[in-house]
Amino acid sequence: MSKYIIEDIKDFDLDHIFDCGQCFRWEKQPDGSYSGTAFNKVVNMQVDSGQLTIDPCTKEEYESIWRTYLDMDRDYGAIKKTLCADDPVMKKAADYGYGIRILNQDLWETIVSFIISQNNNIPRIKGCIERLCQLAGEPVADSFAIPVAEKLASMTEEDLAGVRLGYRSRYLIETAKCVCDKGLPENEEQLLDLCGVGPKVANCILLFGMNKYDSFPIDVWVRRVMHELYGIAENDKKAMTVYAREHFGDLGGFAQQYLFYYIRSITE
Repeated sequence: MSKYIIEDIKDFDLDHIFDCGQCFRWEKQPDGSYSGTAFNKVVNMQVDSGQLTIDPCTKEEYESIWRTYLDMDRDYGAIKKTLCADDPVMKKAADYGYGIRILNQDLWETIVSFIISQNNNIPRIKGCIERLCQLAGEPVADSFAIPVAEKLASMTEEDLAGVRLGYRSRYLIETAKCVCDKGLPENEEQLLDLCGVGPKVANCILLFGMNKYDSFPIDVWVRRVMHELYGIAENDKKAMTVYAREHFGDLGGFAQQYLFYYIRSITE
């Protein structure tokens, strides 16, 4: 199979992209590359000397899948310049996570992933998703796809016991049934109608699966950074949301990713 090489990439770092809490199906390899599954494809991505190599990948697959998935046509330099103007906190965060890009992920996979993410850490989220895919997903190369809604809707909590989802099993099954009945959600109101989806999970899905870049998900890490570095009371999520809207505006999702990656990396 062929490889595809993208030359002269900027504002792009695989560690930053795949370790900033937005996706859970990419694993770092001993050589520093990442292998993962998305859109029923299994590929390896590696960056060396300003070149991104995707393997296996044809030019057509890059243009139809990975170019959009990796958000390659967006000027992240301009985003950082706007966000960092007169904001030294954001300047530090954006400098630290300079290579973050917000992935354009499959909506159903994003819904499943962030329902599982509730009150969970990233290694455990990854493990749960992998076990779920092995149990109920269709084979894709040497991996498995996210189970389709129809498959999950047909399962019971007992069927999912080996995945070790706990109470999230019911959330997934009921959400799958809802999607089978009504289709995928198209807005925040419909997201909040899904079983187990509250404001934080809804904002993650809006940002990572629905291209709503003004979304500003607030989890324990974002609460910490907004409290410790911006001086907002740690439990005042409303004030954090207002601050993000007033200071970050339509770029709130990008700001959130820089801040999340920065505070988690310097305090873990």
